[in-house]
Amino acid sequence: MNRFEAEVRARGMTVFAHIDHAAGATTVGLSLRPTELLVFGNAKAGTLLMQSIQTVGIDLPLKALVWQDASGTAWLSYNDPAFLARRHGVEGEENMTINAMASALEAIAGKATATS
Repeated sequence: MNRFEAEVRARGMTVFAHIDHAAGATTVGLSLRPTELLVFGNAKAGTLLMQSIQTVGIDLPLKALVWQDASGTAWLSYNDPAFLARRHGVEGEENMTINAMASALEAIAGKATATS
C-alpha cells in the first residue's frame, strides 16, 4: 500500500483517506489479516463525470484495497473504471475521462506491484 499511495501522490492525485481495517479490528478485540483501503482521486476528473452522471459519486473517489490472504500473499484490488462506466451508464465524451482513469490506475498498480 505504501508504494501504491506514493505513486498516487506522485501523479498529483489527492489521498482522501488511508484506512487500516486490521487496526480497526484490533480496537474491538478482533483480528484481521492486513487489509488497507486507500481513497483517492482527482477532483477535476471526478467532478466532470458527476456533472454528467451524478450517481457516479457513489463510486468516487476511487478506492484501492491491499489485503493479505491466508497464505500470506498480498493482493491489490480496485474497481475497473470501465465497470463504473457500465454501472452508471457513462457514454460519449465522459468515456475519455473513464479511459484516462483506467490507464492511470493500471499504471499505478503496475508500478506499485512491480518486483525490483
